[in-house]
Amino acid sequence: MPRPVKCRKVCHFPNVLEFLPADDTDKKTPIVLTVDEYETIRLLDKKGYSQEQCAVSMQIARTTVQRIYEIARKKIADALIDGHPLRIEGGDFRICDGQSSDCSFGGCYKQEIYKKYAAEKGEGIMRIAVTYENGQIFQHFGHTETFKIYDVEEGKVVHSEVVDTNGSGHGALAGVLNALNADVLICGGIGGGAQTALAAAGIKLFGGVSGYADEAVEAFINETLEYNPDVKCSHHEHNHGEGHTCGEHGCGSHSCH
Repeated sequence: MPRPVKCRKVCHFPNVLEFLPADDTDKKTPIVLTVDEYETIRLLDKKGYSQEQCAVSMQIARTTVQRIYEIARKKIADALIDGHPLRIEGGDFRICDGQSSDCSFGGCYKQEIYKKYAAEKGEGIMRIAVTYENGQIFQHFGHTETFKIYDVEEGKVVHSEVVDTNGSGHGALAGVLNALNADVLICGGIGGGAQTALAAAGIKLFGGVSGYADEAVEAFINETLEYNPDVKCSHHEHNHGEGHTCGEHGCGSHSCH
């Protein structure tokens, strides 16, 4: 009987999900790099982690890191040398929520958020996060500097607060929302990669919304919020689906109301 796959912790979801060669795109089969494979490349080649540090960050064995990394490097080499499109999707992973003390070896802003907001949220609370700037819904999710969070109980906002993202960008913002223990995100434009990351974290998305944040939340509570279920951020990547994530098969603990 095969050993069950252990979910790999991913701190930074890919900002771009697809890379295309300039010529003969339609003639080549896309090579799929999984999100956990991408994370080993990011940690080892971009951040300069050792394999031991990468294993601690992803909460898997060093031998598993080595195997994933070798597979990832081979896929990237095949894409570059043979001119295949490279697509990032799927894999066995979960989005970091800041619970781990080893996250970024103690330097992760999500840890501070998780310690404060996960403990404060009661069982009957639905937490709504809104991309926020000067009272309005900020229109570019990936550049969000602040979220306004609203705790809703029995159809009423019982608490609201503005939270700084501490410079977290694109791929890290889903982790920030996960650390906030958010159930719902209301925003303007949002790219396919961010949508996939939110889905993996179990956060329900209501995109394509503009106007005042407080009014949008009231409309959501009253089930009159106008949003775009097919929202896209035009200059971002195409979304090819969520693939297989740990949140979908029981490894994650976050659930939407």
